[in-house]
Formats: sequence, structure tokens, C-alpha cells
Amino acid sequence: MAERLLVRGLVGTPSAVLLEEDRISALDEEALGVEAATTFDGSGLSAHPGFIDLQVNGIDLLDFTSEPAAIGRAGTALARHGVTSFLPTIVSSPRGTVEAGITAWRAAGEGGPAGAVPLGLHVEGPFLSPQRAGAHDPAALRPPDLDEVRDWVAAGVRLITLAPELPDALEAIALIAGSGAVASIGHTDADAATTTRAIDAGARYATHLFNAMPPLGHRQPGAVGALLSDERVTIGLIADGIHVHPLVLAIAARAMRGRLSLVSDLVGGHLGGQSLERGPHARLADGTIAGATAGLDHGVRTMATLIGPDAAIEAVTVAPARLLGLEDGRGFIRLGGRADLVLLTDRLEVAATIVGGRVVKQAVAS
Repeated sequence: MAERLLVRGLVGTPSAVLLEEDRISALDEEALGVEAATTFDGSGLSAHPGFIDLQVNGIDLLDFTSEPAAIGRAGTALARHGVTSFLPTIVSSPRGTVEAGITAWRAAGEGGPAGAVPLGLHVEGPFLSPQRAGAHDPAALRPPDLDEVRDWVAAGVRLITLAPELPDALEAIALIAGSGAVASIGHTDADAATTTRAIDAGARYATHLFNAMPPLGHRQPGAVGALLSDERVTIGLIADGIHVHPLVLAIAARAMRGRLSLVSDLVGGHLGGQSLERGPHARLADGTIAGATAGLDHGVRTMATLIGPDAAIEAVTVAPARLLGLEDGRGFIRLGGRADLVLLTDRLEVAATIVGGRVVKQAVAS
């Protein structure tokens, strides 16, 4: 008989979830009518799809760019934040680094009880604007190499961030989109017209909107204006309250109308080999913001105060699942779907994280 885990006593819908191996096999009263080997008491908690983080550079002391093998060791730490699936992010770096990341991702496998599962890589750079490099090493930046991009997406890269104004960038975007991966606009100095041409070419995501882009102007809307106004694009935002002011987060979320995708932009002790000063956020020695130190659950709580908990949770479940074209149930709670859940308190704090039908993070008694 398949291994069964019954989560019961939940607040709201579903009130109970039966997990068999890595699938959801029953919900609510039907779940309660099945004998299970293991029972988890979820009294006072609500069940939600496991969080999906599209931008994780590292966590704790781990950095995926300088140490790609760390991808396989990050799952348990990410599960503390309700994350069950993620895209390890490789930032601008010398040739061969992405290939090492692909090898490490394959070696990490399916994570299972070890924690959150890496779904493939997010490559953020090196095809970025030198004027909008942010915390990326300017020496590592270069124009898109179409052969390199082709090899990356064939090998397991799921999302590539690039600046559409660079030479061959529009061709790279069309190549990425045609392969089934996601082309994202970010770290760009592009104007609105160039950004729209990139969307027409197949770009469907915006990497940490507002950050590393020209500001939105009433006469020069730039990339921000074009991305906010085009409903074909899912918008990534860092909602730690530092990268983007809460007032701007609220205004942008209203403009997105369901296209919001929250990311953590978590970093470890380094970013691509550059040492970081950590506090409420991370900075380079010169003061440049270089990622976040708060997990994705913090972003959910921040956005929930602005747009409500349901919309905030959809931004880390439904939105990223649809963007990546996931068809195994990730991002939703449905019969036959992937058994990835996060159990939250009424304050949206993570009480337990379940990956593939197994509890990998727990802060309450079962």
C-alpha cells in the first residue's frame, strides 16, 4: 500500500488533505474517510500550495554562482520559508559557470525529503546593461551569444534575464521563448518601445521590476511603464519593503491585476564571488543593494497587508506555476496534483512545509 499522510483539522478549505506518496489523493470529508499511516494535526492552520521562488541566489552561507554544488544543499533551508520548488539563480559570471550550475542542478535531483526541489536554473546575466548592472560584476557582462543560449535552454535553464537593447537580444528572446523557456526583461536601460519589441518577440517576465531599470516617468515610461501596461507579462517583484517602497508595491500590484510574481532574491554570504554585508538586506562594500536576506514568506506577509492574503499567496503559487508551464499540480491544491503544501498560521507564518508528501519543516506538534 502506498505511504499515506493525512493532514486534518485545517481551517478553511480544504479542511483535510490526504497525501499518497507524492500526490494529493483526497480532500475534505473524503480524506477523513481513509485510513492513513501517519496523521498531522493541522488545527488552527490553513493549507496552501507550496511556494515557488523564481529567484534564489543562495541562502544562509550558500551561493549558487560561486559554488554551484550548493544547489543540492539549499532545499531544507528554503523549506523554512514555505518554499517547495525554486529556480537556483546564477548571476553574471565567467563562461562555464552556467554549465557548472546545470551539472549541479542535475545532481541535486528531486530533493524529496531534503526540502525544496530545484526545477531548473534562472540565469540572470551576463547579458545585462552595463548602465544597470546593479550588484553584478561589470567585468562579467557581455552581449548575448545565441549558440550559448541555445545550449543552455536545451540543458535545463528555465528562465533567462537579459536586457533587450543589447545586440542580438531580440533574437535571443525569440530563441528562448521558442524553446519553451522563459525570457525575462531585467537589468535594462531600454525605453518603452524597445521593451515592447522584446515582449512582441516573446519575453513574458520582468525580473524584479523597478530595480536595475530607469524610473517610471510620466513622459518617459521606459521599461517599467511598458511592462506594467502589457498584460502578456508576468511581473516579478521583491517585496521585502526595502527594494521597493510598500506604497509603490501597492500601486504596481493594482496595475498588474493578477500578473504579480513575488520572489525573494535571497542571497548567501557572497554573490558570484563578491563578499556581502548582511543586515535587513545585503549590500556590496560600496553600498549597492545586492539581494535580500528575508525569505519568500516575508514577502507574502508584506504584500498581504497591501493586497490581501489570497492575492499575495497566488503570487507565489499560481503565478509562477503558470509562467513556467508546470502541469503536475504545483501551484495548486487539486486531486492528483503534486503533494507540495505549506501550512500557515493566521498571521501567515510558516508552521509546516510538505514536499512530495513528506513533512520537511515543522514548527508544531503532530
